[in-house]
Amino acid sequence: MRYLISILLVLIVVSCSSVRVNYDYDKDIDFSSYSTYNYYADMQSGLSQLDERRLLRALDSTLKTRGYRLAEEPEIFINIISDEYQGAPNNNVGVGIGGTGRNVGGGISVGLPLGGPNLQRSIQFDLVDAQRDALVWQAVAESGLKENVSPSVREDRLRALVKKVFSKFPPKVK
Repeated sequence: MRYLISILLVLIVVSCSSVRVNYDYDKDIDFSSYSTYNYYADMQSGLSQLDERRLLRALDSTLKTRGYRLAEEPEIFINIISDEYQGAPNNNVGVGIGGTGRNVGGGISVGLPLGGPNLQRSIQFDLVDAQRDALVWQAVAESGLKENVSPSVREDRLRALVKKVFSKFPPKVK
């Protein structure tokens, strides 16, 4: 019985979708020279207005705690691009029947997908040097998306996403 419970717990933990983040930045930039930011006026984030406001609040809070401030004439502009897509099912169960005889073999296998649709969200954060109009830092976060959750859960998930994305900003240039 303990073995079965252990397997169930492992499956539950593995099936939970975590946030995966890919980073890129210009290694020749001195990020310590930046202290102000703002968002592009014509930003088309691809999020609902409510989710966009939640995301911007989380981003403002995170950047404020790191010493950055929102300004009318910033040193960095932030652009956010989001996309939703259908991911491939992660888990399949194979059911098979086979038989062998004298030099004859055969088999049938059927894959049964587990769970429902695998809806994913990708959010890209571009930080652009305002003076040079050049991309200096970029992060792309991918995570599972569940539409039917409460507003507080949505806000918590976006806050956690921003925290993870900006955990490596500014980059430690060696």
